[in-house]
Amino acid sequence: MIIRQMALGPIQANCFILGCEETRQAVVIDPGDENDRILATLAKDRLTVVHIINTHGHFDHVGANKRLKEVTGADILIHSADAPMLAQLSATAAAWGLAAENSPTADRLLKDGDTITFGTHTLTVLHTPGHTPGGICLSIEYTHAGAPKKAIFVGDTLFAGSIGRTDFPGGNLDTLISSIRTKLFSLEDEVKVYPGHMGNTTIGVEKRTNPFCGMG
Repeated sequence: MIIRQMALGPIQANCFILGCEETRQAVVIDPGDENDRILATLAKDRLTVVHIINTHGHFDHVGANKRLKEVTGADILIHSADAPMLAQLSATAAAWGLAAENSPTADRLLKDGDTITFGTHTLTVLHTPGHTPGGICLSIEYTHAGAPKKAIFVGDTLFAGSIGRTDFPGGNLDTLISSIRTKLFSLEDEVKVYPGHMGNTTIGVEKRTNPFCGMG
């Protein structure tokens, strides 16, 4: 499986492109900004986007939804609880002194346990509220160089050594900690974690060392 990671926009939110090497189908997770850069990366890898997936509805993760959909025709997927936020991106970005285009409405509303297929690969949706009411994580198992791999794309639920903010509207610290401990920390230690900001980590490292939600 192809994995491309890029930090986009003034808030440097991580966007991920996952591609199937056999079919060249791809998903784009959290296209927050810099649509041209996303498209150039897709073209370089000869990938066709079939799904645009938002881990949550904050503008720095969904700001390029509109233009990316216009160019690719891909479906927009988001959890039902965050779907209303897509029509409020311009206003919320303006509160930060930034600009963002409102997103088209979602083509598919996600819920816990849903699956999303691209090529020969399947993502599984984990509903992890707390940063936002409809925050999700996306887990996947795949093979790389003949070896089995497991990964999870966590948006702003969990960071390397930290957690997502809960002081925005709809955020709740207790809910976020519960989401992390019940949904994420139940995964195997070796699962690689791809957060929505900063660097990557593993489930095992965060279980042992995360000062906000680690379990020792």
